[in-house]
Amino acid sequence: MDFIGKWKFHSIGVFNDNDELVYLTAEGYLASPMLYIDETDEDAVAEEMNERKKIIGMQIKICDNGKMYMLMPLPEGVSQAEVDKAVAAGYFTLVDGMIADSPMQWELRDGELCYDTGIKGEIFDEEAQTWVKALDESGYFTFMNYRFIKE
Repeated sequence: MDFIGKWKFHSIGVFNDNDELVYLTAEGYLASPMLYIDETDEDAVAEEMNERKKIIGMQIKICDNGKMYMLMPLPEGVSQAEVDKAVAAGYFTLVDGMIADSPMQWELRDGELCYDTGIKGEIFDEEAQTWVKALDESGYFTFMNYRFIKE
């Protein structure tokens, strides 16, 4: 499989009422209940929907130079002048017109795509594994509880 290129959002993992991990598509996620939001508060609902739209707009870009970028869409209503000012101040960079933090590293290990999470220290009293496999058993690129598919 050619890993180089963009991977777009496919689904997000959430726990159902039986505490089982299930994956919701973009449409399912946008329509799902807002468990921690007062759904009678229009501003809170609008803010949550904006956050959800940012999540489903995420992409991963894998470059042939060993760098990998997590890409987020620009917030709605932000002017180009504001974007330019934030980039100049070093808050983030733009990659393909999307917000990107510092790139992560990726490489093939035993023929499998792996990336460096950058996580250091211990998790549950065990040393964190900084390099993880990118693809799950179904071929989705997994990052935290998000799954992506190759464009």
